[in-house]
Amino acid sequence: MNAAIRRLDSTAWGLLLLLSVLWGGSFLYVKLALAELPPVTIITLRIVFGGLALLAILRLRGVRMPRDFKVWRGFLVLAIANAIVPFTLIAWGQREISAGLAAIINSATPLWTMLLAHFFTADERLNGSRAAGIVIGFAGVVLLVGPDALEGLGAAVLAQLACVAATVSYGVALVWGRRFRGVDGGAVAAGQFLTAAPIAIVLSAVIDRPWTLAMPGPLTIAAIVGLVLLSTAAAYIVYFRLMQTYGAGNASLVTMLIPPSAMLLGAAFLGEAIEARSLGGFALLAAGLAVVDGRILRAIRR
Repeated sequence: MNAAIRRLDSTAWGLLLLLSVLWGGSFLYVKLALAELPPVTIITLRIVFGGLALLAILRLRGVRMPRDFKVWRGFLVLAIANAIVPFTLIAWGQREISAGLAAIINSATPLWTMLLAHFFTADERLNGSRAAGIVIGFAGVVLLVGPDALEGLGAAVLAQLACVAATVSYGVALVWGRRFRGVDGGAVAAGQFLTAAPIAIVLSAVIDRPWTLAMPGPLTIAAIVGLVLLSTAAAYIVYFRLMQTYGAGNASLVTMLIPPSAMLLGAAFLGEAIEARSLGGFALLAAGLAVVDGRILRAIRR
């Protein structure tokens, strides 16, 4: 059966739940690592070792990296918009806000993607239902940032706005990523990390001077290992398995599952409280995504 229209079965839902935990766990790992490491160093470790892990996996699969210079030039834009900028902004933001809240804000990425695609592509225009879904979803973002933004830009508000900016960057990357159709998805993931690695290393050297930092403890090292092997390498394997078997649309449903996973992990391992405003904001975001996606509404009509 064609992967683009294959219905979700128990295996697909299992993979979606697994992926939500793997990607939801990234917010937990970053929060743990921030206790001893600065944000840019954390994302540099993720990018460098995550890229090497993905490259090793591609070698085992027998997939070769593209050799076309134009493709690698495209990877450079993707490296900045899909790795350097959003990873850094989210890690910086998590110094002030919880892992669960960062994940909820991050779930607005598809809304920005739809909005940007409407203006910068010819074949992904918004219709009435998608526009309504975007409005509902952005209402959730406004609720999450909350009335504090009207009282002055405190540290928590700036942190939330940094996470919002990260979702805009992800949206740009997803629109840009359309040009890689025909390139193996794993090669695209590895290519963006390998291209981002030198940039991240230079930024870390200039901003954090990691050679001056104290050696991190076992918990921080374990968090970095989890971030690299689980939330990067393993997550992308599961993601591309979902895309290849069930289609990109079905794989995108993970967006709605990551925030609950991150909130539960944050509550279980960090003692983070789940606030009513966060739940309300997530409910609006999820409703907006459901309207944009359309499948849930079609199922209700049936």
